[in-house]
Amino acid sequence: MASKASIVFAHGLWADGSCFNKLIPALQAEGREVYASQHGLDSLEGDVACVTRAINHVPGPVVLVGHSYGGTLITKAGTHDRVGALVYLAALAPDEGETTQDQQDKFPTMPVFGHLDVTDGRIWLLESGIGDFCGDLPAAEQKLVLATGAVPVPDLFAQQVPGTAWRTTPSWYVVANDDRTVNPDLQRATAERIGAKTRAVDSSHVPMLSHPDVVLDVIREAAATLDG
Repeated sequence: MASKASIVFAHGLWADGSCFNKLIPALQAEGREVYASQHGLDSLEGDVACVTRAINHVPGPVVLVGHSYGGTLITKAGTHDRVGALVYLAALAPDEGETTQDQQDKFPTMPVFGHLDVTDGRIWLLESGIGDFCGDLPAAEQKLVLATGAVPVPDLFAQQVPGTAWRTTPSWYVVANDDRTVNPDLQRATAERIGAKTRAVDSSHVPMLSHPDVVLDVIREAAATLDG
């Protein structure tokens, strides 16, 4: 058993594991094993399997950290017996029998969804929408986010697999108050529903990039509950 909890990150749509690059070095410097799962966004089942493989790859108790759709992934994969804490970043967290789309449909549609294009069987974020996704980053960082984002199949949010880890696993939630991608009211309602310890920050949809110190504090708090 590892003396310190490991951290596994799960990214969402129009992102990849590099969206956690302001968090990973600091956690590694503290002696933690860290791994960022990479998702093809071809199917919910396949993406959950990616997170499960990442959990299996690292030692000891595990903190799962999910951003956006990554919250759905840690909700499903977090039923793994070595997962001891869940950290949601501006994230979805559907209940059993509820799809990601079901959860989103309970709240008004956000501005980013007016800047999408479906081509080659994928949903692409247009450059005109990057400000609604990560508008509080410098322009150069916004361009990098746009260039490195994985693109989903159109029905990804309608897919379903079993698992609701937050019902039995302690949870933390970072609410992005200025989010224009996942409704902040949805975030607050989700944090309350799952009984999460909640931290709010005046951030766009990417608090791990615009406010990494805040997110690191929350991850460290969650990890400290599992450290040997």
